Amino acid sequence: MSGLLRTSIFALFCLFSLASPSSAADYPNRPVKWVIGFAAGGPVDIVARIMSQWLSDHFGQQFVVENRTGSGGNIAAAAAISSPPDGYTLLFVAPNNAISTSLYKKLPFDFLRDTTPVASIMQLTNMLVVSNEFPAKSVKEFIDYCHANPGKISYASSGNGTSVHMSAELFKAMTKCDMLHVPYRGSAIAFPDIISNKVQLIFDNLPSALEQAKGGNVRALGVTSPKRWPTVPDVPAIAETVPGFESVGFYGISAPRGTAPEIVDILNKAVAKALKDPKLIARLAEVGGIPREMAPAEFGKLVADETEKWRKVVEFAGVSVD
Repeated sequence: MSGLLRTSIFALFCLFSLASPSSAADYPNRPVKWVIGFAAGGPVDIVARIMSQWLSDHFGQQFVVENRTGSGGNIAAAAAISSPPDGYTLLFVAPNNAISTSLYKKLPFDFLRDTTPVASIMQLTNMLVVSNEFPAKSVKEFIDYCHANPGKISYASSGNGTSVHMSAELFKAMTKCDMLHVPYRGSAIAFPDIISNKVQLIFDNLPSALEQAKGGNVRALGVTSPKRWPTVPDVPAIAETVPGFESVGFYGISAPRGTAPEIVDILNKAVAKALKDPKLIARLAEVGGIPREMAPAEFGKLVADETEKWRKVVEFAGVSVD
């Protein structure tokens, strides 16, 4: 081995041995971009901004939410996955990421393979809300109306492959209701059409659905959790009418594959601390969320388990997106 080659190898060894610890030691030393796949003002955006503000205050560096809408959150996922694995680009993970694996047939990435799980934030139910002009006042009346008017009801979603979309597809499959899907780029954009009865309903994430229901703009019929949700105990669970119906979402953070374990650990510990902060817990409760702390490996298993669960639902419902 030549002296020049030995010198080059030694230099590379020093570079790699020092790179990870030094980058983690002062992480973050510049703003962190947090990519989310849905429009500003929607439920995912609300939760992301609550957490990003806490992390910004905690680290003294800005955690900047970047909305990259479209393709059921896959545009955002692709943007994050293709970013350098340096901890300065993160992805907001939600049920759509587990659903897309089987729903979309031509994804440019493998989510489980190409991401590094970082932390769980919270779990959240969806809520079925209908236009005030819609005649049904309960889940049973809703199902009866659907059966009497097949193909005449349309439901909105925040995009193909979102939990909002798949909650409705699961409902369709389990109740034999014939409804037309109308996807939007976020639920906030869909609500004007629901309020005006151009589209009759949505199985939206609780934060925005609850806000619209409290404002009297829409009527809440049921939540998608297996039992009544603690923050809205007066709203029945759909499962009370449709036994076995369940769609509970998870929110968390992932990073591009190859992100240093030291950085993942720093972020996970910060999120864990946030989820013990009474003020942050109260903020999450305001939008109906229940904190759910997890280690990175545990969160990774949750995403994998949810991916398998929704694969079965996609196959059961017979839906796909090319």
